[in-house]
Amino acid sequence: MTKITIIGAGLAGCEAAWQLAQRQIPVTLYEMKPERFSPAHTNPDLAELVCSNSLRAEPPTNAAGLLKEEMRRFNSLIMAAAEKTRVAAGNALAVDRAAFAREITEKIEAHPLITTIRREVTALPEEGIVIIASGPLTSEALASALTPLLGERLYFYDATAPIVAADSIDYAVAFRANRYGEEGEVGDYLNCPMDEKQYSKFIETVAEGDLVRSRNFEDEKVFEGCMPIEAMVARGPLTLAFGPLKPRGLKDPRTGREAYATVQLRSENANNTMYNLVGFQTRLTFPWQEKIIRLIPGLEKAEIFRFGTMHRNTFIDAPRILTPFFQHKKESRVFFAGQISGVEGYPESTASGLIVGLQIAALVNNQELFTFPNTTALGALSTHISNDQSPNFQPMNINFGLVPPLADKKRRKRERIEAYVERARRDLEGTFINLPPLIRPNLP
Repeated sequence: MTKITIIGAGLAGCEAAWQLAQRQIPVTLYEMKPERFSPAHTNPDLAELVCSNSLRAEPPTNAAGLLKEEMRRFNSLIMAAAEKTRVAAGNALAVDRAAFAREITEKIEAHPLITTIRREVTALPEEGIVIIASGPLTSEALASALTPLLGERLYFYDATAPIVAADSIDYAVAFRANRYGEEGEVGDYLNCPMDEKQYSKFIETVAEGDLVRSRNFEDEKVFEGCMPIEAMVARGPLTLAFGPLKPRGLKDPRTGREAYATVQLRSENANNTMYNLVGFQTRLTFPWQEKIIRLIPGLEKAEIFRFGTMHRNTFIDAPRILTPFFQHKKESRVFFAGQISGVEGYPESTASGLIVGLQIAALVNNQELFTFPNTTALGALSTHISNDQSPNFQPMNINFGLVPPLADKKRRKRERIEAYVERARRDLEGTFINLPPLIRPNLP
């Protein structure tokens, strides 16, 4: 049996290991924690979530929801763990982070065909198939060892949001509601409304804030999907009010009207004892973060469990280096998965691990590698990382803009999205129904 080594036990590494082991293919999974932690990790368990506890939208009429639906068809470990540890978050799939990581760790460590080794890998293994799933915070030692294989390393900056204690929130001000929720519906989000004066003071304070200095990093390149609040404020005073603080669909029960701006908080764990400030990724210093949190109505006396932090994310120039199978174009025994491969987001990272696991399962069993239809979310993701034509490749969340357009361009948006979903489901089934059970999705 071909030796298979996976470096990195995040979402992608664990998903790849699971897909292979479930097909009776043994793997060795390396994880450097707890021997060594990255600047953003603190939990010794596998598959630790850092930036958020949300795996984004759940309905398949959202591209992230469709991607999750497709992964469930392949018995995704990560999707099953998320379902088991989910917390209320409206139409989003959010999880209790600690329970989520513990669930995945227990499943991986209990599997007889997965050997988990807690040790940092600093060089590419000399034999066998290798999956590099070391994540966006790949250690300098491993990144340096991969440089001859990759050439120039690219990077951008990501950020985490603060977390506050639920029992320290002023519920006389904060109200529970989902955006555009039905009348009488008990909302999953807490909402802190701001009037124009409060918002202006908040924006001014953010703009004046002290930032954590970069530590010998390259020029800062911030990913749009995790833009720090201070970067958004720098784009204009109303950017936040039309972004993460938009009040649309959130009526303050005290006034019966939408506020000028509204800060949303999402439950961080199943017991609802902690809340995450949605969209509040930041690189402000901790004292300055505390100052701006105290300006948010309802959070004046909030107990802050975690401040936001900034960290560098490393990824490769995927279209130049990888095939649609996430396989290195020249070193065919090497595959990449997770954010280092050029995908962005938790569902996307998981999907890349699933794809790589299936591809290697086919390879080990002397079957041809296969391409997912680009009309599916899995196929669109594969196409983006291998065929993006932009001069400066950047990671991107899955979205319907990555799939081919429909023949009928006159459809309304809702009809168009429903057609995308119907086409994706049909093409997935039509393409794989004749493949061997080894890599076939769960068909109805």
